[in-house]
Amino acid sequence: MLNISAARRNNRSSVELNMAPLIDMVFILLIFFLVTTSFVKETGIEVSRSTAATAIQKDKAALLIGIDATNRIFFDHREIDIRAVRANVERSLAENPEGAIVVVADKASATGTAIEVMDGCRMAGAQSVSLAAKLPQAE
Repeated sequence: MLNISAARRNNRSSVELNMAPLIDMVFILLIFFLVTTSFVKETGIEVSRSTAATAIQKDKAALLIGIDATNRIFFDHREIDIRAVRANVERSLAENPEGAIVVVADKASATGTAIEVMDGCRMAGAQSVSLAAKLPQAE
């Protein structure tokens, strides 16, 4: 008579789980998400924005340029000269050609400085240049 349970015990093979394909897949997903994510570059300063009743929320602002109350210009957490706006924007647009530019100007800053910054952005080839404002508080 044939003992089936004894034959099964003798032929048991250990089951191994190969983790290499799983780790490879996780790294591929990580690389995919890093490549497809757009990063927002902050200005590096706090400004008091003007209020506008027609202000709209912009979903995709890839580049922020800040102007403080003393007309100093900030880009990527550092102060830059007005003449360096075009070069910095060109470099950022080379990394992200579809990126929108938002100029965040303090309400006490000079209008001329904001216009010069926006002009430099357009000369650098930016298609979308906006001026930041905040919505009025609901009463």
